[in-house]
Amino acid sequence: MTRIITAQPLTRENFAPFGDIIDTAGAGHFPINAGKCIRHHDLARVETAGDNARTLISIFRGTPYDFPLQLTMVERHPLGSQAFMPLSQNPFLVIVCPDTPNGPGTPQAFLTAPGQGVNYPRGRWHGVLTPIGAPQDFLVVDRGGDGTNLEEFVFPEPYEIRLTEGPVA
Repeated sequence: MTRIITAQPLTRENFAPFGDIIDTAGAGHFPINAGKCIRHHDLARVETAGDNARTLISIFRGTPYDFPLQLTMVERHPLGSQAFMPLSQNPFLVIVCPDTPNGPGTPQAFLTAPGQGVNYPRGRWHGVLTPIGAPQDFLVVDRGGDGTNLEEFVFPEPYEIRLTEGPVA
């Protein structure tokens, strides 16, 4: 049996149970630098926990996946949040799962609007970085420090993630 999940548009409302959307729409902002710059302030909550914890800023270059995507694994980071902000206007796929007593629940898939990023709180099950159509660079904010900050879960049966409803050509 194929378990199909169709990606939905990413909105603040439908993503709220899973983390923060990073974009400027509706964000608090104010002028700085003698009015020559607008600061969109406090767009996501950065979390770091554990020994020698520190915040890392990195650039990831992601390679696109084929669709429909066969989702076999998700991961989470128990000691820190993880934010992904695209450095282009290209959309990407976001996959998240609720937590259950037996591990991750049924995945949900979201398609970002141009320029949207996401921030997963610590402990949130999520898919790997999934650009669509072409390689893409992301600014990533996450945790460094001592301790194991990566857990992976392999599903007993894969899920098929589609970008649109209906048959795949």
